[in-house]
Amino acid sequence: MNIQPIHSDADLERAFARLEALWSAADGTPEADELEVLSILIEKYEDEHYSIGPSDPIEAIKFRMEQQGLTQRDLEAYIGSSGRVSEVLNRKRKLSLRMIKRLHDGLNIPYESLMSESAA
Repeated sequence: MNIQPIHSDADLERAFARLEALWSAADGTPEADELEVLSILIEKYEDEHYSIGPSDPIEAIKFRMEQQGLTQRDLEAYIGSSGRVSEVLNRKRKLSLRMIKRLHDGLNIPYESLMSESAA
């Protein structure tokens, strides 16, 4: 096992190439251990250099609607009247804490996405 820290994008590319070569390593082997360590190093480097913040709450709702084939009418149970749903999706009304809780509980949209700064 020859693992080195990832300091640059070139190091990252080499780590990905090695990770791909190790992908089907059997559990309990030195290759599987190397795969695990490389995964941690890659994740750390990406978190520091390619951080992705929480998604926009409205985009998170629309994404979930698309995933589950929901219509605006389906959101009424979580947000309120059809007019209120329309206002929220068109960014004319902010999500209330009650709406956020209902959307999280009912549609499993992460709180982090629903309560991001763009919700305020």
